[in-house]
Order: sequence, then structure tokens, then C-alpha cells
Amino acid sequence: MYSSYDVIIVGAGHAGCEAAHAAATMGSRVLMITMNLQTIAQMSCNPAMGGVAKGQIVREVDALGGMSGIISDKSMIQFRMLNRSKGPAMWSPRCQSDRNMFAWEWRKALEENRRVDFWQDTVSEVIVLDGRVSGVKTSLGVEFTAKAVVLTNGTFLNGKMFIGEKVFGGGRTAERSATGLTEQLVSLGFESGRMKTGTPPRVDGRSLNYGIMEEQLGDENPGKFSYTNTSPLKTQRSCWITYTNQDVHDKLKTGFEKSPMFTGRIKGLGPRYCPSIEDKINRFADKDRHQIFVEPEGWDTVEVYVNGFSTSLPETVQYDALRKIPGFENVRMFRPGYAVEYDFFPPTQLKPTLETQLVKNLFFAGQINGTTGYEEAACQGLMAGINAHRNVHEEAEFTIKRSEGYIGVLIDDLITKGTEEPYRMFTSRAEYRTLLRQDNADLRLTEKGYAIGLASQERYDNMVQKREGVTKLTEAIRTAKVKPEDVNHWLESKGSSPLREKNSLYTLLKRPEIEQKDVDELLAMFPELPQEGTEIVEQTVIEIKYEDYLNREKQNAEKLDKWENLSINPTFDYDQLKALSFEGKEKLKKLRPSTIGQASRISGVSPSDVSILLVYMGR
Repeated sequence: MYSSYDVIIVGAGHAGCEAAHAAATMGSRVLMITMNLQTIAQMSCNPAMGGVAKGQIVREVDALGGMSGIISDKSMIQFRMLNRSKGPAMWSPRCQSDRNMFAWEWRKALEENRRVDFWQDTVSEVIVLDGRVSGVKTSLGVEFTAKAVVLTNGTFLNGKMFIGEKVFGGGRTAERSATGLTEQLVSLGFESGRMKTGTPPRVDGRSLNYGIMEEQLGDENPGKFSYTNTSPLKTQRSCWITYTNQDVHDKLKTGFEKSPMFTGRIKGLGPRYCPSIEDKINRFADKDRHQIFVEPEGWDTVEVYVNGFSTSLPETVQYDALRKIPGFENVRMFRPGYAVEYDFFPPTQLKPTLETQLVKNLFFAGQINGTTGYEEAACQGLMAGINAHRNVHEEAEFTIKRSEGYIGVLIDDLITKGTEEPYRMFTSRAEYRTLLRQDNADLRLTEKGYAIGLASQERYDNMVQKREGVTKLTEAIRTAKVKPEDVNHWLESKGSSPLREKNSLYTLLKRPEIEQKDVDELLAMFPELPQEGTEIVEQTVIEIKYEDYLNREKQNAEKLDKWENLSINPTFDYDQLKALSFEGKEKLKKLRPSTIGQASRISGVSPSDVSILLVYMGR
């Protein structure tokens, strides 16, 4: 155990784990401080990773050399690729996880890294000298010095938990809140706010009647998250779907007068896209039912997560309402749902590296920045860990552009626009989502991860092999010729018009009627083509079918990149530009954008303000 470290990570959730792994793998000596070493990488809410846009983030984290994809692959009990009926930009991997196995695999991975040390305690103070972080102080009075500190406090900063009229301190069930740190940061000049999230009851799966629910199976040929050699699932556990009804709603309404949300005891805003069941009933009064996903918590447990039933109503109301749900008539509840309110720090106080503007080498990542979701936290932790290491070793900052990854979109949104409610990633937030697909995250990002010393040689070699395979197959398909008599019968069976003359296979693949599921049949007619694996074939066909869209997005990204490459000095005096609008000037002074591109996306900064900046910079 040392008293001095390169990087200290405060918190051991998804953000903290990725931050610790990244900094240590790249060569820093890391100390992870957490309130409870038994809850490292705890899945506080649903036992799942990925989903719409979130699955893309997990694949990007993996492509850069992070661990969330590998851990998910090792602990998943079901895998599904969502949105297969839509275009490839919308395909999103999601897995159901074994909650205990996920946490154990993360802890094992961190313990295997000899540059990571652990300390069980609560950090009550960040030590700052001359505007630079120099360590932390814990509630036990122990001081650790460090060249950089990453705060990943989750929902624990002055956390309050609510079940009906009961209020108690805590950031997660059976775990206390962290006090003192918010107040100290505010005294240093930081702004803070309050947010709210919640979780549903957990129930005994042995007490449920699955016979009247809809079974939700995993994919027939399950995929995985990591680009490494992790093994795909051979067996899977089913999830189930049921619905609330008017009886459920009526029973829930009997507790509304004791709801901490409706009575105003909770001040923070909750996630708009993951509302509590009482909020759904209140906001969508015209709907007579809401979907409930019944999700097992692991391979060897009877505990079940009731997804879609997040609530902070009195526990007796929760229990009575659950028993009105089809299949839950005899349910036994393990623990009630609850809401938790906690402190966060508006992320407009951060640089693109997630370093704070006020204190050098102090980084924020995860829910402390106002985000929600394991995946959003993990990618922030990864980027904060990378940049903490690079700052300590006096290396250039590492960032990802909006055109390069969902990670870039998320961080740019946070530091440029801020957020007043828990931020969740969606594909609609990414203007270049056709480029930022889950299938090509390695081709986009692995070379970057390898260059900074995070992605391994094996990852890099796998990416190069895939890229070369795609190039080779694409050229073979481009030169392959198709005779009408060889394919017309097959084309007609797919509802596609027959060929009148010889054509190229490349052109044929662009037909919208030929879907991804039909490609193997078509390519099997051409045994002379290179025999590549499923991943390379899928990648190649996507690139061919959407070539025009992809080229258009690339051109748009290149046009806007010229502004992203125009840096603004962080100490630039905006008061000297008298022609700037009052609002534009105030926003620029407060947010301190690092580039013209970032400045152009700030709400309140007009196109004319951007033109004035460009003129001043000689552009």
C-alpha cells in the first residue's frame, strides 16, 4: 500500500472501474477508493448491458481497449440484437447479465492488474493546492496524495432514498450516502444540483406464473460485445413480458398521496425516458396498460427484476399492485422499489477531456455529470481514466469527435449543452449515426486505442485482419459478374425484378429487396468469392448497400471538421469582441469552448457570433 499515486479513482461503479483499468493499463499507479469493496461494479438497477445506442457505446468502449464488453460477454445469460428490422445504424446489441457474475468478473479483472490498489473508505475531501489537485482525504482521516483524481461518485453524494413517506440517507439499498464532498467542491466554486433516479421491486421468481406471460427468447445465434476472442453463449435464459391493467393502476393510485414525487419531497428531476410506474400512470392517463419485462438476475438465483415497475410508493402499495399483474397473483417480494435523490455537478464545468475547468487534473465521470445508465458511465470513466493518465505523464489530451463515436457525441452534448435531467444516449442524438454503427466500432476506434497504449496488440491485429478481409471481399464482389439465368429464379422468390443482362454482384447487392438475411444465400451462388467469417461478410454488405449514404455523411463530417480543428485559447478574452451578442458572450465566457465547432453548438451562440470569432481568427 502506497501513500502516493499517479491517479486516484473515487468510486467503483461502471465509471470508476473503466477509469481504473484504463489508467493502470496505460502505466499509471492507481488507487481505487470505494465505500464497500464487496460492491465493485454493482449493477444497481437492471441486470443488463447495451440496448438502443447504449450497445454501440459498449462496443466503442471495447474497441478502444476498455473492459465492459469483455465483462458483459463473460457474464451474460441472454443476448439479443435489437432493431434488426430497421437499418444497420439502428441495430443495437443488448444482453441480460448475471448480476453477481458481472461484479465478480470486474473485480477479478482489476485485481489481476498489479498497478491497481484498493482502499475501503469514503472520500470526504479533495485536496487542492494552487488550483491543482494533489490528493484526497477520507472519512477516517487518511490522506493519499496523487497527481490526478477522478470522481465517479454515482448516486452517493448526499444521497436520500424514498419509499412512500419514509426517507433515509443512502445512495443504494443498504449502503450509506457520502457527505462533505459536495460542500467542499461548492466552496471551491463549483455549481451543484440535484437529480433523481429509481429502481423497481425485486421478487421471487418461484412465485410467478410464467405460463400466462409472453416468453422473450434470446437470438437463435447469439452475438457478443467484444471484438476479442470471448465465447458466445451456448445456452440462454428466457425473459418474459406481461402488462399492467386498470386494477394495477387503481391500486397504485391509492398511494399517490404518500408519493414523495407527487408531494414534492423529491426536488430533483428524474430520467424522462425511464419514468416510474406512478409517473407513467399520471402522465399517460389514456393508456390502460404498460409493458412489464420480467428479467432473471442470473443463472443460479430465483431473484427477478421487474423492469418497467420503478416506484417509490409505500411498500404495501407496491406489493398489492404487483399482485394484480397477470402472472404475479402469488408474488413474493424480496425488497421494494425506491427512489434516490443525489447531488450532481452540471457538466458544462468540464473540458472535453472531462477534466474540470476550475481545478487542474481533477476529473468527473458518470452520474456526477448528470448522466444515467451503466454504459454512459462506463465510457466517461474510460475517457477520464485515459486523460488522467495522459495529464500525469504530460501527454496530449485524448478526445473523440462527434463524427468518430457515440462517446464523442455524449461528451460534447454534456460539456456544450449541459443537462437538467438525467442524460441518456439515443441514436437520434448522433447526426452521423450511419457512420457510427455497432458493427464498425473497431474499425473506427481500435487504432486510436492502440496508439495511446490501451488497446492490445492482439486487438489491433484483429482489427487489421478484419479491415483487410472487408477490402478483399468488397473487391471480389465488385468484379464478380452475375448471369440472368443463374439468379433470376432466386430474385423472383425475393420479390425483386429479374435481370435482363449480365450485371455485377456489387450492383445487385444494393437492391433494397435483398435484405441482410438473404445475403448468405446469394453469396453461396459464387463459390469463387473469398470465404470470410460472418462478421466480415456482414460488414462488407452494409458498406456496399449503404455506400451512397455513408459517403454523404463522410463529406458532411469533413466539412464540419474544419471548425473542430480551429482551437480557441482557453484564456481568450471575449470581452474584447464588442460585436458579439450579449448572450453569446456570456455563454462563451462561462463554457470556455475549446474549438469553434464546440462554440457553434452552444445554445445562445448565434451564427453571427461564430462568424465574428472566425473573422477575429483570420478565417
